[in-house]
Amino acid sequence: MKIAVVGASGMAGSRVVAEAASRGHHVTAVFRSTPPKSPHPGVEIVRGDATDVDRMRAVFAGVDAVVGATRPEPGAEATVAVTVTALLGAAAGLRVLVVGGAGPLRSPSGGLVIDDPAFVPAEWRTIASASTTQLEACEAHPGDWVYLSPPAILEPGVRTGAYWRGTTTILSAAVAIVDELENPGRDQHFTVGY
Repeated sequence: MKIAVVGASGMAGSRVVAEAASRGHHVTAVFRSTPPKSPHPGVEIVRGDATDVDRMRAVFAGVDAVVGATRPEPGAEATVAVTVTALLGAAAGLRVLVVGGAGPLRSPSGGLVIDDPAFVPAEWRTIASASTTQLEACEAHPGDWVYLSPPAILEPGVRTGAYWRGTTTILSAAVAIVDELENPGRDQHFTVGY
């Protein structure tokens, strides 16, 4: 499979690049400002901005699937809906997996995680709200997309290779992302844990 990973030098994107490459997929690693630190053999590294639709269309030519693992700079959270809309438009006709945020997940209390201070402290509320808006932008788009809401706390850790859909390490989340691309599930919005 040919996979483009947008946001390839970030915490999630870099792990997805590594996981997909380790499984023998051809990966195009797209970065905006800082190239990936340790490129993997056979990975094509390309500069590009997710909001540049024409550039992204050119990058996506010949790929089978796209992973959008972009994150805004602090203070630029309002840009996530525009970014994901541009990405989905550029990837028209392709499977797109968006690595989002935990804000739109259901809380055990019955509401959304964003509304539960036990899961989203005040200092995380802005990015959690942005992830909720990001999912809404996906839902308004007619394309073939799936949205992964990782747990509210997603940290570096050991790759276990095990997870359940439904807290996990970023390496296990990368396993889930590539699994979803290889064998799409029926849900457009899912989470994983371990």
